[in-house]
Amino acid sequence: MSQENIAIARAFLEAYNREEFDAALRLGTPALVLDFSRALGPYRGVYRRNEIRGFLEELNATFESVRFEPRDFIDTGDYVVVPLTIHFEGRDGIKVKADTTNLWMFRDGAVERIVLYQELHEALEAVGPSE
Repeated sequence: MSQENIAIARAFLEAYNREEFDAALRLGTPALVLDFSRALGPYRGVYRRNEIRGFLEELNATFESVRFEPRDFIDTGDYVVVPLTIHFEGRDGIKVKADTTNLWMFRDGAVERIVLYQELHEALEAVGPSE
């Protein structure tokens, strides 16, 4: 199941990067939640499934481009931890990147919750001790 979960997380990010938000959302459960309560800046919040598409559209509309680049997919058994770099390009060509980590939770072969952490160790601590 872990490799399947990694494949789902990868497919979700790839769909997002293509701005195929509906394709990304099809990989989620009806109870899908994006928990960005630890985010820095204006996009801090917890977004329920019915709010996620609007959030993603607003995020992308703010910039010329936004791209999530996973640096790794860490299988922790029940969860997948994904350290990633977010690349933002502004309308005036200014480029900024931010390193964060997402903790992906799954139910019945679909994404149920994605939690943003600022640091890799925070996400790994949330998962608990490795066996």
